[in-house]
Amino acid sequence: MEHVILLDESGTAIGLADKQTVHTDSTPLHLAFSCYIFDSAGRFLVSQRALAKKTWPGIWTNSVCGHPAQGEAMTDAVRRRARFELGLDLGEIRLVLPSFRYRAELDGIVENEMCPVFHATVDDDPAPNPDEVESTRWVPWESFIATALTDDAYSPWCRLQIAELTALGATPASWPAGDPAGLPPAASAVESAPA
Repeated sequence: MEHVILLDESGTAIGLADKQTVHTDSTPLHLAFSCYIFDSAGRFLVSQRALAKKTWPGIWTNSVCGHPAQGEAMTDAVRRRARFELGLDLGEIRLVLPSFRYRAELDGIVENEMCPVFHATVDDDPAPNPDEVESTRWVPWESFIATALTDDAYSPWCRLQIAELTALGATPASWPAGDPAGLPPAASAVESAPA
């Protein structure tokens, strides 16, 4: 059984919930992540959520999203989900938005997450897991922004993240690393633990 880490308003872990049942019309606050993957040419990998997914089916969004397991470092969770959803082994992973948080609702299902955002690089093309991803495409970052900000077919968290990411600079490769001290305590405790 896969779990999500429940959080209090400070971002401290207060328990676990079954991932399959946590997303309802009153989803509790929990820990997640989003990752934006780029290739060596600077193209961005946009993905469409599988049509069979409970939350936001068929919606286009950032490259990969997920939930860390209890005791799992955020970067390890990003690598795990990219491999599982997209068949990709990521290169560099860089924290860029440590304190992103949002709440969104679609068709009676609520997302309610503290969701640090990461930038990652890769050299390969994706091999999507059809249970998770309906489709993917490589696009120039500028055209992705223009489309996503004006099209409701893109996830609300992605659209909110774009506003914060563009404030970091026009070139994703030069986005500065975010301060790990800004991570929710539930995430920063694992990130700072000795290996």
